[in-house]
Amino acid sequence: MSTWGKQIKIPAIYMRGGTSKGVFFLKEDLPTDPSVRDKVLQRAIGSPDPYGQQIDGVGGATSSTSKVVIVSKSNRPGCDVDYLFGQVAIGQPLVDWSGNCGNLTSAVGPFSIYQGLVDAPQDGVATVNIWQENIGKKIMAHVLMKDGEVQELGDFVLDGVTFPAAEIKLEFLDPGADGGAMFPTGNPIDILNVPGVGKVEATLINAGNPAIFVSAISMGLTGKELQRDINDNVDLLNRFEAIRAHGAVTMGLAESVEYAMTKRQHTPKIAFFGKPASYTTSDGKEINGEDIDILARILSMGKLHHAMTGTGAVAIAAAAAIPGTIVSRVLGDTRPELRFGHPSGTFKVGAEAAHEQAGWTVKKIVMSRSARRLMEGSILIPNQLNG
Repeated sequence: MSTWGKQIKIPAIYMRGGTSKGVFFLKEDLPTDPSVRDKVLQRAIGSPDPYGQQIDGVGGATSSTSKVVIVSKSNRPGCDVDYLFGQVAIGQPLVDWSGNCGNLTSAVGPFSIYQGLVDAPQDGVATVNIWQENIGKKIMAHVLMKDGEVQELGDFVLDGVTFPAAEIKLEFLDPGADGGAMFPTGNPIDILNVPGVGKVEATLINAGNPAIFVSAISMGLTGKELQRDINDNVDLLNRFEAIRAHGAVTMGLAESVEYAMTKRQHTPKIAFFGKPASYTTSDGKEINGEDIDILARILSMGKLHHAMTGTGAVAIAAAAAIPGTIVSRVLGDTRPELRFGHPSGTFKVGAEAAHEQAGWTVKKIVMSRSARRLMEGSILIPNQLNG
């Protein structure tokens, strides 16, 4: 007689948020034991997969499409829902809970409305107050409503997403690290001594997510590179990962370089920047260098991102508004608002920054994204997780 069990169903919605996709769950529908929960989420996505394809799950085998979101009604004053984000590693048995996904943040408001967690007007704009549990920060999402439903379709074009949709405005409030330590070392630029790489000038910043910023020229790059230029260069990827891991230790985020490389792959992110220049995007669009302020490229889970992470944009905006960072130095000055060029197009973002007695603080980062339901129903997984 077969000892194989049956599949179990877990209610879920598969959603695009910004330039990412993920599976959204209500907290009450998942196991309470974190270790069991993580195994369930890995199996749903199709990880760990030594083939790197996530064929036996709904993951898309890239960092942008191997993600999960858990949402629950919030008991925190001034917040409607609590939102926890998990980056599911593709080849390892790991769900990294160390940071937020700014892109999927745009889908949290709509999901919360679909699930009846928040009240929304019949028509107009629903403001959803989100508590981001990974980083302990508040985010406000402004979601369009029509005839009692979320307005999902529209003419807002987001580079990196093929089809237009309705615009969702996001406000990341006080995105710096708690205690005012936006720069963990106290410096807008540090010198990292990285074995095998040498001395590297870097901005180590906590805003949106922890991030490490370097200039393109310091890596022998221009900032115009696309995924194929970076992701096929194993030596270059290893240099970026070494810098990222050493930066994580310097920022106090990892106990060792090995820990950063194996257990903390989602954050900090590492990005590089170049002077504005004309280039062709990955889908063949021509970007005029006169239409952008800076070139920006970010790596996620060891590969160049096809567009830009939402939290990366938050950190870029913060660094652009503060003097002495890698970003403001490449810009030539500080900017309260900027448009940067990424592999899929351009991105506009703004920051409200102030210099106070304790140093520079950023009050708010504002950006627009979009989101859409892709599938509703249940995710199915074997009830024997090792089967």
